Amino acid sequence: MQEALDELRAKLDGERIDFSELVILGARAKARRLPDDHGGARRARTELAEWIRGGTGPKLDLAAADEVKRIGLIANHGE
Repeated sequence: MQEALDELRAKLDGERIDFSELVILGARAKARRLPDDHGGARRARTELAEWIRGGTGPKLDLAAADEVKRIGLIANHGE
């Protein structure tokens, strides 16, 4: 970090370093390098909405849900 700041100071030729600007620029550069899965999340939300509107989503297994609930309540009861 010190090396980068020294390089910047040399180029600024005595001007004050604006650290808030450095944070903003650094955060934006980092954000650009990180993977962006907004498209995947958007597609998943759209698919879920279509399931709900059209009733085409996975069917619920009420017996299995009841069993999980019962087993969970029994397992948590002993704690």
